[in-house]
Amino acid sequence: MPASLQTLILLTLSNVFMTFAWHAHLKDMNNQPWIVAAFASWGIALFEYLLQVPGNRIGYTVMSLPQPGPVNANFVPALLR
Repeated sequence: MPASLQTLILLTLSNVFMTFAWHAHLKDMNNQPWIVAAFASWGIALFEYLLQVPGNRIGYTVMSLPQPGPVNANFVPALLR
């Protein structure tokens, strides 16, 4: 699989995990103590980082340093709409 496609897939999945982390602690954990919401969100964010870091590192092998950022900032939110 091409490195640019691996980067796109990993960054897309990492953004989906982060979206769920934010929505979970803002919406679904409204009646929970803040510490429970924080740990749940951090647990989800851990998986986000486990996808984002390799995605950025793989992307850096075929892109310049700033190029993977716009993929995560622009393309992925368009997919989640």
